[in-house]
Amino acid sequence: MKISCIAVDDEPLALDKIIDYISQVPFLDLKGQFENGLEALTFLQENDVDLLFLDIQMPQILGTQLLQIINKKPQVILTTAYSEYAIEGFNLDVVDYLLKPISFGRFLQATQKVLDRKSKSPSQPTIVAFDTSKPDYFFVKTETKLQKVRFDNILYVEGLRDYLSIYTTTERILTLQNFNELLEKLPPYFVRVHKSFVVSMHQIDQVEKARVLIGEKYIAIGETYKRPFMESIKKFS
Repeated sequence: MKISCIAVDDEPLALDKIIDYISQVPFLDLKGQFENGLEALTFLQENDVDLLFLDIQMPQILGTQLLQIINKKPQVILTTAYSEYAIEGFNLDVVDYLLKPISFGRFLQATQKVLDRKSKSPSQPTIVAFDTSKPDYFFVKTETKLQKVRFDNILYVEGLRDYLSIYTTTERILTLQNFNELLEKLPPYFVRVHKSFVVSMHQIDQVEKARVLIGEKYIAIGETYKRPFMESIKKFS
């Protein structure tokens, strides 16, 4: 399986390093390299690629601004010397965040995540199969403790910058982790309906055109997640 990619960085030495790393990974296929975001934007408007290696701090347009403009966004690995952009990057649903100077090992780890995502069926939510012999609960880390949470008690989960807020039938629990980590622990009736929300199919009361109702909470269905969500609805109907 080949993953087409482009690299964007206004620092020539940093760009050369990324290109060198790409050449060493057999499943990566470099389609272009750019020293500013506007050139990359023009290319992406006319060409489809699987992966974008993107610097953040660039003249003319920031990498994070570029991501907000792209209509058909590829998978993204951010590359930057500034750690303060990490939270903003993950809010944009990037695959990984590489802090310069980047080692080849860390680079390879990030690209492997992309390969793993691509190998999954695009029509399915990013979840793992649930073995019914496993416990019906898991533990989440809060600020001061590990808290037991039963799957059947979860209504929905909301992403809040670098935290997740788990809403249950009795309380709200804050935990420091991302959606992909959480989905690996949840059974398959938990589905992502929006970049900021994961819901329990068991708790949905209504499904309207572009939103679901859980209790008194309306949650929008993002365009990216609409198709896999509707397939999940059919599966559980």
